[in-house]
Amino acid sequence: MDFGVHLPLIGFDGRPWTLRHLLEYAETAESLGFAALAANDHLVFSRPWLDGPTALSAVLAASGQMDLMTTVALPVVRGPVQLAKSLGAIDTLSGGRLIVGVGPGSSARDYAAASVPFEERWKRLDEAVMTMRTLWRHDGSPFQGDFYSTEGITLEPYPARQAGPPIWIGSWGSEAGLRRTARLGEGWLASAYNTTPELFADARRRLGEHLHTAGKDPIRFPNAIATMFLYLTEDRAAADRIIRDLLGSMLGRPETELRERLLVGPVEECAQTLAAYQSAGAQRILLWPIQDELRQLETFREHVVPLVHSSSVEEHC
Repeated sequence: MDFGVHLPLIGFDGRPWTLRHLLEYAETAESLGFAALAANDHLVFSRPWLDGPTALSAVLAASGQMDLMTTVALPVVRGPVQLAKSLGAIDTLSGGRLIVGVGPGSSARDYAAASVPFEERWKRLDEAVMTMRTLWRHDGSPFQGDFYSTEGITLEPYPARQAGPPIWIGSWGSEAGLRRTARLGEGWLASAYNTTPELFADARRRLGEHLHTAGKDPIRFPNAIATMFLYLTEDRAAADRIIRDLLGSMLGRPETELRERLLVGPVEECAQTLAAYQSAGAQRILLWPIQDELRQLETFREHVVPLVHSSSVEEHC
């Protein structure tokens, strides 16, 4: 299991965003050995939200050889042609390091802002994935669906890779979502605040069955867990404030549930959670520091990662 980081796109503390801070964040993540740099996607949100694809493109020069990921992007909200164009450019300029995570999103406000019916999001997502793949291919027949068509559209320059960047599907673990992931995806993105190690292991097992049905090898099918909010502290009161005042209302999840699922609290407890995910088959965890981002990344790499690795060694002794 390896670790990536989300770009700090949510305005938790009212501090203005600067390009300098984003670049410093990316440089710090790269120097600490994180494997990926990810950007989430909302148009409107309960807190200020910096545009994800724009932020990801802004830090390309500071990203080293890290994977770049969207976790997830919203092709139905943004439009699959528009999103294929911008993400194709990121893949080209990064030398083919982009992993495109997509999903329908869970916010009706995004759909209202884009004047797209929220109830059509699932059918549109299926077509949007096929639209983007078709646009990234150098040859082949155009795609024609109920909502989207690539007839007469050529998006040049093409992405760095012949078939375009891999598309992973975001799913919280419903049967329909896992079937869609197996049918359309080249990888699976789970959501940290919507799962546990036990739930993740069960969803991964069920996904494996759907992958077999789709003629794909479950062993070779990658996964990651996104939106793992992070705040390491030995101060229980400080951890409770983060859960209560920042995350609880923002995510719409019970505080007790978030305490169990996210990495907010003491180092050893967070390492135990990650070790459980590793045992459950998670291949990558994408961390999202809530405050004091650079120090949190350094603390995680220095204190948490060795404990997770030692747990893994102990399991195999």
